[in-house]
Amino acid sequence: MNTKQPLFAFFGTPKFSVFVLDALERHGMLPALVVTAPDKPQGRGLKLTPSPAKQWALERGIDVLTPTTLKDEDFLAELQNTEWDLFVVAAYAKLIPKNLLDMPAGKCLNVHPSLLPKFRGPSPALSAILADERATGVTIMQMAEKMDAGPIISQARIELEAEQWPPKGSEFEELLATEGGNLLAETIPHWLAGQIDAEEQDESAATFTRKFSDADSRIDLNGDAHQQLLKIRAFDKNPRAHFITSDNKRVIITDAVVEDGTLTLLKVIPEGKKEMPYDDYVRSTQ
Repeated sequence: MNTKQPLFAFFGTPKFSVFVLDALERHGMLPALVVTAPDKPQGRGLKLTPSPAKQWALERGIDVLTPTTLKDEDFLAELQNTEWDLFVVAAYAKLIPKNLLDMPAGKCLNVHPSLLPKFRGPSPALSAILADERATGVTIMQMAEKMDAGPIISQARIELEAEQWPPKGSEFEELLATEGGNLLAETIPHWLAGQIDAEEQDESAATFTRKFSDADSRIDLNGDAHQQLLKIRAFDKNPRAHFITSDNKRVIITDAVVEDGTLTLLKVIPEGKKEMPYDDYVRSTQ
């Protein structure tokens, strides 16, 4: 097996991408280039802010490209200047066109936080929590033009202990991204050496996820206790689990448990205020 470090470009944008990159770095694999979304205005001052993946790359002196479209001629010319072994994609949020998929010798691999063909699409980790699926995992697949439909290269199953379930959405995404990065690092040398046969996905078993909205994260305090707890844990960050009071105020729920079949809120963030124990919030409204 070829032990030289592969020459690869990494496509990714959010924190999920950074957790994958961190795992690759721990295995001694650094991309020669990071392709990520353009800087976006953030905060009250709407200051242009680089993506988490761009910040990660700049801290390590790694070249970065931020095309607004993957059809940009200057961007394509830049990529074509190098004989790439591989492209790696983790949460880039744009479909990669066929001319890019076919550019590297080893094609294009994607890190997906589910056991494909289950939970294709943009929110596999949160969807697994909401579906109460304690056993899930990560998939390395060869990318195809159709979203998350390419052949499977490798998979790793992850099952949390009962007492760890349900996890917070952001922590679960970090766990899956890290395990995905570890699996990717183990897979790449074998893939480039031609030692892995990709396996087509079973289309009949495919399930799909979607982007969640603020409405999805609204909690029904009188609804099924376990289902509401799943939502509270899953939606711990954008969108955030919340309820609306009778006077139309928004209250974010940051911690809750189910005891004897009853949902008990522990901590909340009332509109315009800081986090506080739920009991204190109740007293303040009386």
